[in-house]
Amino acid sequence: MKSFLDDSLLADNIKKNDEKAFHILFDRYYKKLVDYAFTFTGNLQEAEDIVQQTFITLWTTRKKIDSKKSIKSYLYRITHNSYIDTYRKQKHKESFFDEIKERALRDRINDHDEIIEQRILKLKIVIDALPDKCKEILQMNKFQGLKYKEIADQLDISVKTVESHMNTAFKKIRKAFKGDDLFLFLLYKFMR
Repeated sequence: MKSFLDDSLLADNIKKNDEKAFHILFDRYYKKLVDYAFTFTGNLQEAEDIVQQTFITLWTTRKKIDSKKSIKSYLYRITHNSYIDTYRKQKHKESFFDEIKERALRDRINDHDEIIEQRILKLKIVIDALPDKCKEILQMNKFQGLKYKEIADQLDISVKTVESHMNTAFKKIRKAFKGDDLFLFLLYKFMR
Protein backbone atom coordinates (compact mmCIF):
# COMPACT_ATOMS: atom_id res chain seq x y z
CA MET A 1 0.00 0.00 0.00
CA LYS A 2 2.89 2.35 0.80
CA SER A 3 4.11 2.07 -2.81
CA PHE A 4 0.71 3.29 -4.05
CA LEU A 5 0.84 6.21 -1.63
CA ASP A 6 4.31 7.05 -2.87
CA ASP A 7 3.02 6.87 -6.43
CA SER A 8 0.10 9.06 -5.46
CA LEU A 9 2.44 11.64 -3.95
CA LEU A 10 4.62 11.50 -7.06
CA ALA A 11 1.54 11.97 -9.23
CA ASP A 12 0.54 15.05 -7.19
CA ASN A 13 4.03 16.49 -7.53
CA ILE A 14 4.24 15.76 -11.26
CA LYS A 15 0.94 17.55 -11.69
CA LYS A 16 2.69 20.55 -10.08
CA ASN A 17 5.54 20.40 -12.64
CA ASP A 18 7.99 18.60 -10.34
CA GLU A 19 10.61 17.13 -12.70
CA LYS A 20 12.34 15.24 -9.89
CA ALA A 21 9.11 13.37 -9.11
CA PHE A 22 8.75 12.64 -12.81
CA HIS A 23 12.27 11.15 -12.95
CA ILE A 24 11.59 9.00 -9.89
CA LEU A 25 8.41 7.67 -11.49
CA PHE A 26 10.28 7.13 -14.76
CA ASP A 27 13.02 5.13 -13.01
CA ARG A 28 10.43 3.12 -11.11
CA TYR A 29 8.34 2.05 -14.12
CA TYR A 30 10.44 2.39 -17.28
CA LYS A 31 11.81 -1.19 -17.34
CA LYS A 32 8.46 -2.72 -16.33
CA LEU A 33 6.67 -0.79 -19.08
CA VAL A 34 9.28 -1.76 -21.67
CA ASP A 35 8.76 -5.41 -20.71
CA TYR A 36 5.00 -4.89 -21.02
CA ALA A 37 5.28 -3.18 -24.43
CA PHE A 38 7.68 -5.90 -25.61
CA THR A 39 4.93 -8.49 -25.11
CA PHE A 40 3.01 -6.66 -27.87
CA THR A 41 5.82 -5.66 -30.21
CA GLY A 42 8.33 -8.50 -29.89
CA ASN A 43 10.92 -5.80 -30.67
CA LEU A 44 12.94 -4.13 -27.90
CA GLN A 45 13.61 -0.90 -29.83
CA GLU A 46 9.91 -0.46 -30.64
CA ALA A 47 8.99 -1.24 -27.03
CA GLU A 48 11.44 1.41 -25.78
CA ASP A 49 10.10 3.96 -28.29
CA ILE A 50 6.55 3.28 -27.13
CA VAL A 51 7.48 3.70 -23.47
CA GLN A 52 9.35 6.92 -24.21
CA GLN A 53 6.17 8.15 -25.88
CA THR A 54 4.25 7.06 -22.77
CA PHE A 55 6.35 9.31 -20.56
CA ILE A 56 6.20 12.18 -23.04
CA THR A 57 2.41 11.86 -22.99
CA LEU A 58 2.38 11.70 -19.18
CA TRP A 59 4.46 14.87 -18.92
CA THR A 60 2.55 16.83 -21.57
CA THR A 61 -0.82 15.91 -20.03
CA ARG A 62 0.36 16.12 -16.40
CA LYS A 63 -2.29 18.70 -15.47
CA LYS A 64 -4.97 16.06 -16.15
CA ILE A 65 -3.47 13.44 -13.80
CA ASP A 66 -6.00 12.19 -11.26
CA SER A 67 -3.82 11.48 -8.24
CA LYS A 68 -6.70 9.66 -6.56
CA LYS A 69 -6.34 6.92 -9.18
CA SER A 70 -3.37 4.62 -9.63
CA ILE A 71 -0.63 6.29 -11.66
CA LYS A 72 0.75 2.81 -12.38
CA SER A 73 -2.51 1.78 -14.08
CA TYR A 74 -2.53 5.08 -15.94
CA LEU A 75 1.00 4.45 -17.24
CA TYR A 76 0.09 0.97 -18.42
CA ARG A 77 -3.00 2.32 -20.16
CA ILE A 78 -0.99 5.05 -21.91
CA THR A 79 1.59 2.43 -22.97
CA HIS A 80 -1.12 0.20 -24.42
CA ASN A 81 -2.72 3.12 -26.26
CA SER A 82 0.70 4.23 -27.58
CA TYR A 83 1.26 0.73 -28.92
CA ILE A 84 -2.16 0.74 -30.62
CA ASP A 85 -1.43 4.17 -32.19
CA THR A 86 2.01 3.04 -33.37
CA TYR A 87 0.60 -0.18 -34.80
CA ARG A 88 -2.16 1.67 -36.67
CA LYS A 89 0.27 4.22 -38.10
CA GLN A 90 2.64 1.50 -39.25
CA LYS A 91 -0.18 -0.49 -40.88
CA HIS A 92 -1.55 2.64 -42.54
CA LYS A 93 1.92 3.60 -43.80
CA GLU A 94 2.51 0.13 -45.21
CA SER A 95 -0.90 0.07 -46.85
CA PHE A 96 -0.24 3.51 -48.41
CA PHE A 97 2.76 2.21 -50.37
CA ASP A 98 1.14 -1.16 -51.06
CA GLU A 99 -1.91 0.57 -52.51
CA ILE A 100 0.22 2.69 -54.85
CA LYS A 101 2.01 -0.44 -56.04
CA GLU A 102 -1.28 -2.29 -56.47
CA ARG A 103 -2.81 0.57 -58.45
CA ALA A 104 0.25 0.72 -60.67
CA LEU A 105 -0.06 -2.98 -61.40
CA ARG A 106 -3.82 -2.88 -61.75
CA ASP A 107 -3.68 0.02 -64.19
CA ARG A 108 -1.35 -2.09 -66.31
CA ILE A 109 1.82 -0.14 -66.19
CA ASN A 110 3.97 -2.21 -68.49
CA ASP A 111 6.98 -2.06 -66.23
CA HIS A 112 8.51 -4.90 -64.34
CA ASP A 113 7.94 -5.25 -60.60
CA GLU A 114 11.53 -4.15 -60.06
CA ILE A 115 10.90 -0.78 -61.74
CA ILE A 116 7.74 -0.27 -59.70
CA GLU A 117 9.68 -1.14 -56.53
CA GLN A 118 12.30 1.46 -57.54
CA ARG A 119 9.57 4.07 -57.95
CA ILE A 120 8.15 3.24 -54.51
CA LEU A 121 11.64 3.46 -52.99
CA LYS A 122 12.18 6.80 -54.75
CA LEU A 123 8.85 8.04 -53.35
CA LYS A 124 9.89 7.02 -49.83
CA ILE A 125 13.21 8.88 -50.26
CA VAL A 126 11.44 12.00 -51.55
CA ILE A 127 9.04 11.94 -48.59
CA ASP A 128 11.90 11.44 -46.12
CA ALA A 129 13.74 14.43 -47.64
CA LEU A 130 10.79 16.82 -47.18
CA PRO A 131 11.16 19.59 -44.59
CA ASP A 132 10.22 18.23 -41.13
CA LYS A 133 6.86 19.98 -40.73
CA CYS A 134 5.91 19.28 -44.33
CA LYS A 135 6.77 15.58 -43.93
CA GLU A 136 4.92 15.37 -40.60
CA ILE A 137 1.76 16.85 -42.12
CA LEU A 138 1.93 14.63 -45.22
CA GLN A 139 2.38 11.55 -43.03
CA MET A 140 -0.49 12.55 -40.74
CA ASN A 141 -2.74 12.92 -43.78
CA LYS A 142 -1.66 10.00 -45.96
CA PHE A 143 -0.30 7.48 -43.44
CA GLN A 144 -2.58 8.16 -40.48
CA GLY A 145 -5.62 9.15 -42.52
CA LEU A 146 -6.24 12.44 -40.71
CA LYS A 147 -8.20 15.21 -42.40
CA TYR A 148 -6.69 18.69 -42.76
CA LYS A 149 -8.87 20.07 -39.94
CA GLU A 150 -7.77 17.26 -37.59
CA ILE A 151 -4.11 17.94 -38.42
CA ALA A 152 -4.58 21.66 -37.87
CA ASP A 153 -6.20 21.02 -34.48
CA GLN A 154 -3.49 18.58 -33.37
CA LEU A 155 -0.62 20.85 -34.42
CA ASP A 156 -2.36 24.06 -33.34
CA ILE A 157 -2.01 25.62 -36.80
CA SER A 158 -4.49 26.85 -39.39
CA VAL A 159 -6.04 24.66 -42.08
CA LYS A 160 -4.45 27.04 -44.63
CA THR A 161 -1.01 26.22 -43.18
CA VAL A 162 -1.75 22.50 -43.50
CA GLU A 163 -2.83 23.06 -47.13
CA SER A 164 0.34 25.02 -47.81
CA HIS A 165 2.56 22.22 -46.45
CA MET A 166 0.64 19.62 -48.45
CA ASN A 167 1.04 21.70 -51.62
CA THR A 168 4.78 21.95 -50.97
CA ALA A 169 4.97 18.17 -50.52
CA PHE A 170 3.06 17.53 -53.75
CA LYS A 171 5.27 19.99 -55.68
CA LYS A 172 8.43 18.22 -54.52
CA ILE A 173 6.97 14.81 -55.35
CA ARG A 174 5.84 16.00 -58.79
CA LYS A 175 9.30 17.48 -59.43
CA ALA A 176 11.00 14.19 -58.42
CA PHE A 177 8.80 12.23 -60.84
CA LYS A 178 8.84 14.77 -63.68
CA GLY A 179 8.74 12.89 -66.98
CA ASP A 180 7.16 9.81 -65.43
CA ASP A 181 3.66 10.92 -66.40
CA LEU A 182 1.80 7.67 -65.83
CA PHE A 183 3.21 7.17 -62.33
CA LEU A 184 2.54 10.84 -61.53
CA PHE A 185 -1.03 10.41 -62.72
CA LEU A 186 -1.47 7.40 -60.41
CA LEU A 187 0.05 9.32 -57.50
CA TYR A 188 -2.22 12.27 -58.22
CA LYS A 189 -5.33 10.05 -58.23
CA PHE A 190 -4.24 8.40 -55.01
CA MET A 191 -3.06 11.49 -53.13
CA ARG A 192 -5.91 13.89 -53.67
